[in-house]
Amino acid sequence: MLNALKKFKKNAKESKNFLILGLGGIGYHLAKRLLDEDYSVTVIEADPDLVRHADDNMDARIINGSAMSIECWQEAGAEQMDYMIAVTDNDAVNMLTSMIADKFGISCKIARVRSLDFGHNEAVLQGDDLKIDLFIHPEELAAQEIARLIKRTSGDEIIDIALGQMQVLAARIRDDSPLAHKTLFDISNIYNEFPFRVVAISRGITTIIPGGQHEILPHDQVLIMANKDDLPRLIALTGIQQQRRNRIMILGGGLVGSRLAELLGKEINVRLIEQDEQRATELSSALPYTEILHGDGSDKQVLEEAGLPDMDTFIATTGQNETNIMSCLLAKQLMELETEPSLTNLKKTICMVNNQDYMVLASTSGSDIVLNKKILAGNEILTYISRSELLSVMHMHGFDAEVVDLIAAPGSPITRRPLVALDSSFTGHIIIGSVFRDGAWQTAVGSTHIQEGNRAIVICNSDYLKEVRKMFTA
Repeated sequence: MLNALKKFKKNAKESKNFLILGLGGIGYHLAKRLLDEDYSVTVIEADPDLVRHADDNMDARIINGSAMSIECWQEAGAEQMDYMIAVTDNDAVNMLTSMIADKFGISCKIARVRSLDFGHNEAVLQGDDLKIDLFIHPEELAAQEIARLIKRTSGDEIIDIALGQMQVLAARIRDDSPLAHKTLFDISNIYNEFPFRVVAISRGITTIIPGGQHEILPHDQVLIMANKDDLPRLIALTGIQQQRRNRIMILGGGLVGSRLAELLGKEINVRLIEQDEQRATELSSALPYTEILHGDGSDKQVLEEAGLPDMDTFIATTGQNETNIMSCLLAKQLMELETEPSLTNLKKTICMVNNQDYMVLASTSGSDIVLNKKILAGNEILTYISRSELLSVMHMHGFDAEVVDLIAAPGSPITRRPLVALDSSFTGHIIIGSVFRDGAWQTAVGSTHIQEGNRAIVICNSDYLKEVRKMFTA
């Protein structure tokens, strides 16, 4: 039976086989995403509770054992694997298992490493030394992403895509917005001075990939794609008020919070609240450009005494989901209470959530932007392993949506007919935003016919990423 299994795996080699070490947040999320895309996934996990949970919720081969057990590797058929992804909670284990994977002949090794002392050009141990092809630093990814959002001059999120030539604007629709109570057909007819396209709508706990008949309502969060040069006019049209973030309050001095303060402290007024007194003392020495306060940031009085009403942005980065969500809700109320009604939309809260199931709750209860480390890390890994097909994959915060940058392969389904003739089952789930041809990006419409070699920006529901890849590959 074992020989038959090995023979089957060799025949299935071309479909890519993944060995994941660890079923924590990142491992579980990544395994689900890879399974959704029809890859073969085997997992080694030591915690029997995590194994039982995974057995009940995913169709992966799961081995209950240590990531350091060679016997478990042999049982997993490591010599048949194309990728090894080590995402246990132990940096040392993740780095050492990459060397084990190299001995088994696994061609690509990816390791989650919290420490920033490894992998960069000046590090004592670099990727070649450790046999690691890609280092994943989830906390660093989260800190860098928040810093990027903070440094934007707009009050809402702007994402660069297509090497910065196109941009996606995420904006909240106010009651007096000129887009409110209009269908997408109405908007395209009225505002036709420059091309732009509404590619996603977040309404309550639902993400809509809209068609022309969809109506935009007040309080909707919308994603709008436009050329970079047209962005100022788009911002003026949507009524977004621009403001640079000058006063930031961070709750939590862990790896994300402290690194974020380090990234922002020299340019922006940063105040950080840490509940642990010893950690607060350490941070006061390590972060000379940040004001460190000791206290419980989930307490209203502490936030008020710390000067929250005068802040532009509140960022909750503790390791507790409930603390982050409730603190952002409280912070939003306190900041708006002390602000003129016309300026309340300039006050922003950013919430780190470790449990993906809480993301919708956070985004609908006072948090303007919700981030999840495992999604950021997962997208980094997925983009890397799909680099021959996908130029990039980006998850949009607050939306169940991905922005995908990819190239149409010769003979791929997307090249066979115009967009208007695509399978109707994709309606409401996949939308082609723009296409690069004749040296310029063009907004895609129903008559657009993508040719082989054309580059396209696609927006899709997260669980339709597999379908997008099938559309663009032969």
